[in-house]
Amino acid sequence: MSLIHSRTSASRLAVGVLASGRGTNLQALLDACAAPDFPARIAVVISDRERAAALDRARAAAVEAVWLNPTDYADRERFDLALVRELEKRQVGLVCQAGYMRILSAAYIRAFYGRALNVHPSLLPAFPGLHAQRQALEHGAKVTGATVHFADEGVDTGPIVLQAPVPVLADDTEETLSARILLEEHRLYPAAVRLFAEGRLEIAGRRVIIKDATREFR
Repeated sequence: MSLIHSRTSASRLAVGVLASGRGTNLQALLDACAAPDFPARIAVVISDRERAAALDRARAAAVEAVWLNPTDYADRERFDLALVRELEKRQVGLVCQAGYMRILSAAYIRAFYGRALNVHPSLLPAFPGLHAQRQALEHGAKVTGATVHFADEGVDTGPIVLQAPVPVLADDTEETLSARILLEEHRLYPAAVRLFAEGRLEIAGRRVIIKDATREFR
C-alpha cells in the first residue's frame, strides 16, 4: 500500500481556507479532500463575513467554521494577527485563499509565506486584482484563464504554481466567461494542494519547481 493511501485523517496535511463569499472553490477542495487517497484535509474555514455561504458549506461538511469580525479590531494588521492565531491554533500547514476579499497584511504573509495559496481568474501576470474577467473582455484578450499561485505581499504577484488557459469567445459576457474560468479554478486548486501536500513544490525565486513533474496531477 502506498504512503498516501495509508494516511489516516490525523496524518493528512491540515489546511485552513479563507473565504468571503459563495465558496465554490472551497467546495472543490472539500470534495477533493473527501477522497480517501487525498493527502490533505480541511481543518477550518474562516470568513470575514458572518453570513458567507462558504461557512454553510463548511458546516455541511462537518468542518469547523469561524467568523472573524473585522470591526472587532483596530486595524487590518491586528485583524490579520488574530487570523494567524486562529490558523496556528489549528496547526494548519497550508492556507488556501478562496474568494477571500480582503488584502492580507505583511503580518499574515510573514507567518505563512510559502504555505499560502491563492487562486485568480486570469493568466497572471495579466489582469491582476478585481474584475479580472471584465479586464480581459475590455482588453480584447483572445485567451485568459486561471492561476494558482503562492501569496506574497503584492496583489496577485506571488510565484505561479499552476495555470490553465480559457478562450475568450466572441459572444462572451463577464458572466459566461467567469463560469468557464471557474471550472478550471475548481480543477487546478485541488491539484495544487495535492502537489503541496506531497512535498512536490519548491519556490526558487520567481519560479515554482514541480518535483517529479512527469507524474500526472489530478
